[in-house]
Amino acid sequence: MPGAPGVEVVLRRSVRARRMSLRVGRSDGRVTLSMPRAMSLAEAQAFVAQQAGWIARHVAAAPAPRGIAVGGTVPLLGRDVPVVAGAGRSARWTGDAIAVADDSRAGPRVKVLLQTMARTHLTEAVARHAEALGRHPVKMTLRDTRSRWGSCSSRRELMFSWRLIMAPPEVLDYVAAHEVAHLAHMDHSARFWAQVAALMPDYAPRRAWLRREGAALHAVDFGGK
Repeated sequence: MPGAPGVEVVLRRSVRARRMSLRVGRSDGRVTLSMPRAMSLAEAQAFVAQQAGWIARHVAAAPAPRGIAVGGTVPLLGRDVPVVAGAGRSARWTGDAIAVADDSRAGPRVKVLLQTMARTHLTEAVARHAEALGRHPVKMTLRDTRSRWGSCSSRRELMFSWRLIMAPPEVLDYVAAHEVAHLAHMDHSARFWAQVAALMPDYAPRRAWLRREGAALHAVDFGGK
């Protein structure tokens, strides 16, 4: 369904929806309209037409997709690093650049490298904060989540987005501290935030950076599966 000029709106009917609601993906600008199953297409079209200005503003604010290729750059540890031609089947971090074979698999190979680096950095950060807290997780997993950067389950299992490796190290460290603090407080109460502050007194600017810049990390497209 057309939305603002040049923008397609994806319709999603839901038995749980009580009214129409629009969502614009922060990382890709994709527009989705959720609506009750019984609502007519004409009503949906009228609603989208009324919201055309809102849709256009939010789509324009979404970061442009960013691919990975030799000769370009990729965000890593808070800065753009060059992607250069290298040998072998795996991407390699040299300390100054990422070296990878110049072929169609460059993006997926860089992705694997970043996932490996993310596990190393997050494992170290989690261990350090868990030691300070005196509580330790039973498991840590990495995923490519869009709605959250980390989570802590009631089973003391931590999950993180591997894309945190693209953020500045202090931002990754904040998310690790945030989720470790949930091992003591499974909520976002004043006690929880006091625990985060105890682990990381200067967490506020790191949290603000992620809210401000996080969508750009999701816009990096590594291609492949």
